[in-house]
Formats: sequence, C-alpha cells, structure tokens
Amino acid sequence: MRRRPRATFIVSVLCIITFASFSLYLSRNAISTWQPYSDLPNAHHHFLLHTTNSNNKNVIDDNSELGLQRRRVSSLKDSLSTVSVLIPDWEILVIVVTNTPFSSSDQYHCLFPNNANSLARFSGVLPFTNRLAFKCDLPESVRRHRMFSQPTLVRGGASVTELLKPMPQLMKWNFLVYESFSTDNDVVVFAKGVNHRSGYDRSPKELRCVFDFGNGVRTAVTSSVQEVFRCPHPDFEPGLDSYYGLPQRIGISLEVVAENMIVPSVAYYIPRPKPKLDVESQPKHVLCACTMVYNVAKFLREWVMYHSKVGVDNFILYDNASDDDLHSVVGELRKAGYNISTLFWIWPKTQEAGFSHSVVYSKSKGLCSWILYVDIDEFAFSPSWGNESDPSLKSLLPREQPLEGGMKSRVGQVSMKCLEFGPSNQRRHPEEGVTQGYTCRMRAEQRHKSMVLVDAVEPSLWNVIHHFQMNEKEGFVSKQVGVEEGLVNHYKYQAWDEFKNKFRRRVSAYVVDWKQELNPTSKDRTPGLGFQPVEPNDWKHRFCEVSDKRLKFLTLQWFRLLTPNGYTMAWQNH
Repeated sequence: MRRRPRATFIVSVLCIITFASFSLYLSRNAISTWQPYSDLPNAHHHFLLHTTNSNNKNVIDDNSELGLQRRRVSSLKDSLSTVSVLIPDWEILVIVVTNTPFSSSDQYHCLFPNNANSLARFSGVLPFTNRLAFKCDLPESVRRHRMFSQPTLVRGGASVTELLKPMPQLMKWNFLVYESFSTDNDVVVFAKGVNHRSGYDRSPKELRCVFDFGNGVRTAVTSSVQEVFRCPHPDFEPGLDSYYGLPQRIGISLEVVAENMIVPSVAYYIPRPKPKLDVESQPKHVLCACTMVYNVAKFLREWVMYHSKVGVDNFILYDNASDDDLHSVVGELRKAGYNISTLFWIWPKTQEAGFSHSVVYSKSKGLCSWILYVDIDEFAFSPSWGNESDPSLKSLLPREQPLEGGMKSRVGQVSMKCLEFGPSNQRRHPEEGVTQGYTCRMRAEQRHKSMVLVDAVEPSLWNVIHHFQMNEKEGFVSKQVGVEEGLVNHYKYQAWDEFKNKFRRRVSAYVVDWKQELNPTSKDRTPGLGFQPVEPNDWKHRFCEVSDKRLKFLTLQWFRLLTPNGYTMAWQNH
C-alpha cells in the first residue's frame, strides 16, 4: 500500500509555491518600474563634450543629481558608463552616459559577462542630449544565452574577471521610448512597441507621460498614433544645476495605465522653450527637402545640386548612422553655398517617426514653409520644364486662398506620382549620375511623394513616410497634380551591387530585411526577386518597359561642363 505524503512535506511544497509566486510578482513589478539613465545635457544650451589642453582628452561633464540606482556605472577601471539596447541584425546600440572620460584616439570594445568581446564602432553624437553613441555586434557565444546582459564599454583588453556584479539586462529595441521633443505647447514622445504594426493605435486614455521628477510626475497623453505620442508639459520647472546653471536632466517615458507598466526608456525631457520676444515671423525658407539617409555620400551631390536648381532652398538630412564619407560631402556642399544640415538619427526602422519629428523640428526652428519628402534616389520634376529658363517646384505650390480667420492656403499637400526606373543595362553605379545612367522604367505610375505645408499637418503627425494626414479642422486638403505637371523619377532598381546594399540596410519601416520572408506583399519588396541575395541572370534588363530620357536631357542641359577631356557633369567635379 502506497504511503501517504507527510503533512510537513505538503506544507513545504505549498510554501515553496507561495514564495515563488510572490517572487514572480515582485520581479514583475521590478521590471515594470522604470528608472532612466543619466546622460548628457540637452543641446538647447551648449555641448559639454570638450577637449582639455593638458592631455587632449575629451571629457563628458556630469551635472546630474540622479541617484546611482538610476544609472549603470561599470566597476571596470577603463570602462565607460553606458546604457545599451539590442537593435536589429544582432547589433547593440551603446549610449554613453555622463562623467566619463573619452578619448577619440582610443579603441573601445563591448565586453560581455562570458568574457566575449566585440569592437565598438563610434557612430555619432545624439542631438538635443549630446550623448555619444557606439555600435557593437552581439557575439555568437552570447546569442545562445536565454537572457542578454548589457555589455561594458571598455578601453583596450579589460577582463570580465574585474566585474564586481552582474550587468543589467539588455533593453530590447521593440519596446522602448527612444526620443522626445518639446514644442511651445506640449511634449512629443517617440516610442517603439506601444502601438502595433497592425495599425492598432492605443487610445490616449490608456497612456500617460511620466517625468522622472520627485515621485514621478504624470500628464495625460493627448495623441497616440504610430510611434508618436503627445502630452502637456509638466507643471514643475526643472531646477538648475548649481555649477553649470543648466536644467537638471529629467527622464521621460510612457505608462500603460491598465497594465501598471512603464515602458523602458533612454529618452530625456527637454524643458519648454523660452517664449519668443519678437512677433511671429515667416519661416526662413519657402521650400525645404527632407529625407532619411544611410551611406549615400556618392549620390548626395547630384541630389542636392539638382533639387537646388529646381527651387529647394534648404536640405535636412536625418542621418541613420552612416559610416561612409557623408559628412565630408556635406561639408563640401556647405562650402559651395548650399543650405544643408544633418540630424543624427540613429534609431533603426523609424522613417515615419523621423519625418514626424521633422515637422515639429522645422516649426521650432522656423525653418520651412513647405517640405518636400523624397529619398536620395528620387528626383522631382515637371515634364513642362523643357522650355523654361528658371524651372521651379514652387510653381506647383498653391496660391494663397481666403479662408475664415485670414489668408491661408487651402491646399496643404501637393502630391506627385512616381515613375520607377530599372537597372537600364548598368553593371555598376554610373559615374555621371543616376539621372544620366538610368533611362528605362516601368510603364505604370506608382504611389506618390509629396510637398507638405508644415502648418497644415494634422497634430497627431500621422504619415505614411512621404504623405501626411492634413488638419481638416483647419480646412486643409491634399491635391495630386497631373503627370504632365509634376512627377518623381524613382531610380529604385539600380545596378545589382547598389540595389543589394540598399535593401540590406534600408530605413523603411515595412521591410526590415528583404531576405526575410516577412510582409511578402509589401510594395517595398521587389517583384519577382524572392528572398535570396543572388543576382538574377536578367537583372540588368529588368523593369524596362519604357525608354524615358526626359530628365536625362534636362540635367544634361543644366549641368554639363566642358573639360579638356570632354564633357562631365557638375557633381563629378569635386
């Protein structure tokens, strides 16, 4: 006969289960409790990364009063204090926090608890908070672990045996507050994973903005669309640091009210801008062009010079962590007199959010009345320009129309159809430029790209990359021009090597990697290509249904230069 379990054994089991349940409850609350990491002061004041005269070391000064529990400080002697996020392609974004000596001549590595390491590549300086950003690869030996710990950013060959305590868990990119921007009236917060890709947006009532001040100050979320959330400024005014006289840095995040959960965050609240003393003035530029870029240095001259010729006054580039010669080319263009600026935007797969950011950024700086949203491989033109001496995209913009409350433009967005060009028998990037080298396209027009009146954008900032929702309450609508008035030549399918590089690391939000079988019906995918990174035998002849040399002849007329060795295009002379 089977012996009955003793009462003490049963009680012990029940105690273990009860303790485990209670521990799980505590750990869930711990995970849901967000504490920001202390970083650099915001760029509305001045840059505190400077070079000392004594040892030529760059030093990041710390004016934070946040407690040590709110930041991860490594115990390694030659390490930098950092916070890290796992991003696509097994890369780790490492953001350096404050009070950290930094030398541009030193080499840095990401050190992991199992003593594996990988080279840390400097990416740039984040705007508004001036934080240094590095990237490193997650080693294969670490990927096998169930949970990933944050690496330590070290100089030279420091050993893991020097670590005194486990590193915090690595934050995941798919659920993160990554940026914020303060306007005169509210705060715009950018977050991944709060609203889902399926198109479902949480109601603003489900969310609150949380400011890391005192016990946590909360304000109501007024708008929740895609990755963009808006909420009022908090009532408090940040205290000033006694040494630098700058506002204390205050973390910001979002709270999912029903789940009692605060989203992990690397973002900081930027205080409300000071009121302008002068009367409201007109923006500096009538027409700007804005795009997000990655390693486009060899294409940039042609794109900027062309669009400047046809009416674009200013160029805003959201740099998605380029590691080519982009900044050198930008510098050359500035010296040549072009108005061009870059905004370091390291966040991956955030083109829609970046363009939403560009609207509030332009408003805050008084930059642009209208913004043209086209990619570096896209060129806007009008087929009617053949006989015009001074062609301009501004001729497509609407004239002022009377509305209630004053003179405003009823048309707030002008859209143009796209023509998609194929490889046109090219085996490599044409040195004379894409407008000269690619002259064969598909017959049908594709989705449109737009010129957007900044003041006409709906406050939620909803957009589909190159098309914004208009503020209909203010009477603004969109207009699509005919194909004889305006078009966009999209040099989408270029020589194979260029195409492969573009689609391996594209900034599109819809197709993360064209080799993965995700979103197979997306228009970002290439018809008939499949998922293998192998050049089709007939690639250089694909997508060629109509010979179209209209823009080739226009650019040849405008930019051809005579040299001792023959003709060359203006963007080739550098």
